[in-house]
Amino acid sequence: MAELNRALIEEAAKKSGLMWLDLPGLPQPRAAWHVWHDGSAYVLTGGEGEQPLPGLPESSQVTVILRSKDKGGRLVSFVADAEPVEPGSQLWDEVAPLLAKERLNAASHEGQVERWAAESWIVRLTPALPVTETVDDYAAVRPVPTPATTAGPPPRLYGRKRRHADK
Repeated sequence: MAELNRALIEEAAKKSGLMWLDLPGLPQPRAAWHVWHDGSAYVLTGGEGEQPLPGLPESSQVTVILRSKDKGGRLVSFVADAEPVEPGSQLWDEVAPLLAKERLNAASHEGQVERWAAESWIVRLTPALPVTETVDDYAAVRPVPTPATTAGPPPRLYGRKRRHADK
């Protein structure tokens, strides 16, 4: 059963670039983009313009929630061992370029890996053995509260031809 859970985790993590981390001191899990490589997820946090994941670099274990890319429902939750990757190490040199490649909306890709080495952390999240699905009180992760609202109904279009299905 543990191998089945591990396979589910790997497949879900590879297909989705987003996971939810239940970090200490936060009221609810926080979304984090990641790269799956050699049986672990690698997450970047900290530094100018990067995803804020407070408490992750100091944590030894975190709960990870993987959701379905199709429906958005929780596929599996598990506890992962968290370990910072040291800049300049062989693992850093292997993983940092993979993260840089996946960092699509960076302000500047020039010198990005060097900037990360100075200001950010790359954290390796490896499913703890044995992999057991955790039972939690939320089936889906609720969005973070925000003061943003919708502007209202969409604008009406005049002069547009009607389709046969609309008649």
